[in-house]
Amino acid sequence: MADRPLTLMAVHAHPDDEATGTGGVLARYAAEGMRTVLVTCTDGSCGDGPGGVKPGDPGHDPAAVAAMRREELQASCEALKISDLEMLDYADSGMMGWPSNDSPGSFWQTPVEEGAARLAELMRHYRPDVVVTYDENGFYGHPDHIQAHRITMAALEMIDWTPKVYWTTVPRSGMQKFGEIMREFQGDMPEPDPAETAALAEIGLPDDEISTWVDTTAFSGQKFDALAAHASQSENIFFLRMGKERFGELMGVETFVRVRDTTGAAVPENDLFAGLR
Repeated sequence: MADRPLTLMAVHAHPDDEATGTGGVLARYAAEGMRTVLVTCTDGSCGDGPGGVKPGDPGHDPAAVAAMRREELQASCEALKISDLEMLDYADSGMMGWPSNDSPGSFWQTPVEEGAARLAELMRHYRPDVVVTYDENGFYGHPDHIQAHRITMAALEMIDWTPKVYWTTVPRSGMQKFGEIMREFQGDMPEPDPAETAALAEIGLPDDEISTWVDTTAFSGQKFDALAAHASQSENIFFLRMGKERFGELMGVETFVRVRDTTGAAVPENDLFAGLR
C-alpha cells in the first residue's frame, strides 16, 4: 500500500531474543524507513536476577526480574530504533522440564488459539508485509520459543492476507567458528564433551537450506548496544566481552528460512523485503 510504510513484525519469546537473532535486520530496516514491530510474548521472569541469581535461588524475585527486563527491553528497542513494541506479558515458562512449565498463566500453558487470537489482532492493526519468528523447535527447544512459533503460525491463518514469513536460523558452517570464539573469550570453559559437540553440530541448517542471508554488518554496533541493554542476562556476557569489532565480524549476517511467499522472489535472497519493493 502506497499510503503506509512496508512493515516487519518480529515475534519473539523473551526480552533479549530480539537482539540476538534479529537485531541486525530490525536496525537495518528501521534505517531504511520500514516500520519495525516487535512482539515479545513473555515477561522474562525466569531470567537471571541482580548479580546473576537464578530462578528458585534465594533472592530471585520473578516480579522484580520482569520489571527489570521490561526496562532493558525498552532500552534495546531504542538502540535498534524499533518503531513499535507490543508485549503479550505471559509468564516466562523457563527451560524445558522446569516446574514453571506447568504454572498457571505461563506461556507454555496458554492455549495456542488464545495467544494466536491476540497476535492476529496485532497483525490486523500493523498489517506486516514480513513476519519473522522461530521454527517448530523454537530454534533450540525452549518451550516459549516453540509456543511463539505455534501462535505465530496459527495467527497467520486468522488474517486475510499472506505476508512473507521467515524462521530464524544459523548456518552450520558458522557453528564451529562460533564455538572457537566462545572458548577464546571464556577461557575458563571446559572442553565440550562429545555429546555437546554433536548437539551443537545439529543447531541451525546446512548452508544450502538457508534461503535468506541479510548483510547487517553496518548495524552490528546497534545490535551490540541492544545486547548490552540486556546485560543482566549471563548468556549475553560473552558477546559483550568481544567488543564491537569482533562482534561485528561474527554477527554481521543474519540468516533465515523463507516459509511463505507470494512475491516469487528468487532464492537465495539477501533481503527480507525482496519482491516487495
